[in-house]
Amino acid sequence: MEIIQLDIGGMTCASCVSHVEKGIKKSVGIDMANVNLATEKATISYDPDQTSVEKIIKCISDAGYTANITNQENESEDDKKKAKQLKNLGIKTIISASLSTPLFIAMFAGIFKIESLMFLHNPLLQLILATPIQFWIGLRFYKGAVNSIKAGSPGMDVLVALGTSAAFIFSIFNGFVAKRVGVDTSGLYFEASAIIITLVLLGKYLEIKAKGKTSEAIKKLMGLQPKFANIIRNGEVFEVAIVDVIPGDIVLVKPGERISVDGVIIQGNTAIDESMITGESMPVEKNIGDKVVSGTINSFGSIQFKAEHVGKDSVLSRIISIVEEAQGSKAPIQMLADKVAAVFVPVVLVISVITFLVWFFIFGSLTSAILSAVAVLVIACPCALGLATPTAIMVSTGIGAQRGILIKNGEVLQSAGKITSIVLDKTGTITLGKPQLQQIYSNSKLNENEILTIAASLENKSEHPLALAITSAAKEKNLPLFEADDFISIPGKGVIGTINNTKYIVGTEKLINEYSISMENLSGRKRELEEKGHTVVILSNENEPLAIITIADSIKKESSQAIELLENLGIDVYMITGDNKRTAEAIAKKAGIKNVLSEVLPEGKAEEVSKLQKNGEVVAMVGDGINDAPALALSDIGIAMGQGSDIAMESSDITLMRGDLREIAAAILLSRKTMNKIKQNLFWSFFYNSIGIPFAALGLLNPIIAGAAMAFSSVSVVSNSLTLKNFKMKKNRLNSEPDTTNIVFKVNGMSCGKCKARVEGVVKNLDFVIDAEANLESKDVLITFNESYNDQSISLVKLAIKNAGYEPE
Repeated sequence: MEIIQLDIGGMTCASCVSHVEKGIKKSVGIDMANVNLATEKATISYDPDQTSVEKIIKCISDAGYTANITNQENESEDDKKKAKQLKNLGIKTIISASLSTPLFIAMFAGIFKIESLMFLHNPLLQLILATPIQFWIGLRFYKGAVNSIKAGSPGMDVLVALGTSAAFIFSIFNGFVAKRVGVDTSGLYFEASAIIITLVLLGKYLEIKAKGKTSEAIKKLMGLQPKFANIIRNGEVFEVAIVDVIPGDIVLVKPGERISVDGVIIQGNTAIDESMITGESMPVEKNIGDKVVSGTINSFGSIQFKAEHVGKDSVLSRIISIVEEAQGSKAPIQMLADKVAAVFVPVVLVISVITFLVWFFIFGSLTSAILSAVAVLVIACPCALGLATPTAIMVSTGIGAQRGILIKNGEVLQSAGKITSIVLDKTGTITLGKPQLQQIYSNSKLNENEILTIAASLENKSEHPLALAITSAAKEKNLPLFEADDFISIPGKGVIGTINNTKYIVGTEKLINEYSISMENLSGRKRELEEKGHTVVILSNENEPLAIITIADSIKKESSQAIELLENLGIDVYMITGDNKRTAEAIAKKAGIKNVLSEVLPEGKAEEVSKLQKNGEVVAMVGDGINDAPALALSDIGIAMGQGSDIAMESSDITLMRGDLREIAAAILLSRKTMNKIKQNLFWSFFYNSIGIPFAALGLLNPIIAGAAMAFSSVSVVSNSLTLKNFKMKKNRLNSEPDTTNIVFKVNGMSCGKCKARVEGVVKNLDFVIDAEANLESKDVLITFNESYNDQSISLVKLAIKNAGYEPE
């Protein structure tokens, strides 16, 4: 299957969406077709062996609409084209309003018997004013009506064209024909047809303007991509278009410039502002070997990096692609609106005809019959129905992306708000994911270095976080590592191998017990260490345990707060880990988690998720998107703490670019608020039509008022969706006082008042610094950090001071 996105022209209401989708599905080989009224795009999955893009476009054309392949590379040209169309619509609306104004005044002159304005009731004058509105400015409605009728799919254009034409023709009959043929009828209704067209155009203009605001987030993301890059070739710097950068190019980036493509730094060091992609305000320190991402800003030093991922393969492009896919998707709640819209216009036409017949044959009033029928036609446009869901999804997914929350589609957005239980993988989710060796307790003649050498030699072939902690500790001590023979890795338990003809086991107590090796003399110490939250790794030979190695992983500073936020949303939080019960409960207690699933092997995580689902829970699984794939796939919502990794973005329903647990609560709350907005939009859309149509049919609604109500119903729905842009997640600080950290730096080179002011200035410019006070005599600088302070903050401060021309210690 292949996926194509098309720009659809000629859609005006929810009925059009249904008709386009039906037209597409007439082609063989169509797997899925989603048409979005708000974006005016269709996302289609098709089998290229059975159909082609050309055939799909022809099916859309046969349905009465236009279609073109979406040009992602030329978004700016599309924006210019849309801006020009909006400008033309605005001009026509102004002209229509200007011509309608005298007709509107004439109506009031007749109601209030204003003699000085009665000349405006001249039928010829009103015909001259109304004709250009009806047949020039209103030509778009006739064209749309003809095309939709040809395709057998009448929509909004049919309703407006029929309604205004009826009022226009009836006015000509009353003004120029009735008296001549002896028909006793009077009254001109040119103002009804003219003002209805004017109001519909005004509503459409305001709707398009408002819809443009719903896509601001995606446009901001697109605007992050630089147009040019500085490439170093043969020792010279060339400025080239971004499309000409290829993997392997050496890219030069100066302070303040945006990173053009993804790559790895090969020269220089700096701090990169990644807030536009991850939402994290603090610049991230980058050195040789570190990755850089397109769209981010180089804050300090000049760097050179080797291009790796360019064009559509870059992180920024993939983020934009995910957001666009989400904005073009449908939430399940929209199915009801689609079903109603599919039959809405034909039903309204029938109601309008019945209204006319009842008023004419039962009450004997041709005037009331026509006006009531026109009012039914005009008020019943299903525009608001078609915009109720997609506009809310567009705004919320865009807002999510700006916060570093990538939501895959509308179905995920709807389901996220229903989550009742969340399962958090311990390593890298609740903890930093960087376990460090703490202590070594020998139970033999081996000393610490010998124990560490043997353990690291075995673990050197493993990529488990605990293994990396052991090997990193050995490398820091420059210990030699041996080649392990007969190496076996047992997931969730440990490793086995032979070194210098001796078989060793490094792993859990369960693994040691499988070899019938007694742990009796170490059980007391092991229990004591586990109760402190340490993970205990045992080194043993075939006969006895030789040592205990303890490893600990620090809990993320925001974990406790994130758990509190989730519980405040009424969600049960579970921690899942392969650690034994004592270690797991100790870590869970520190994080504030009450429910612990311990001693769970990697393949058992999915089973634990399944158990919760069988109890009626809607379960979200949170992991790194790599080792948790089965559990993520089985859960109702898979959330990956991916920091932009390929696997995370592809395998999860929601990706948290920042890796901040608090954003899980933000995603759930955003989902709930979005669904509330959609329900409000759908309620008012249905309510408006269910109340408006009977009123119009009973003659209680003037056609002009009906036109105004119809025009502004769409605007009100879009405006309601736009209020989601005010979404903010209160992080419920656990302490009433903000966290601050004071650190004194020694800065050499400060010799005058200007130097003091410069140092204070560059430090205060850092987002995570509250205040900085320098002392010329002692050369000390007292810096007050906000709650964002971490180990990287010191490095970034030193880098900023150094770039200002001074030497920090």
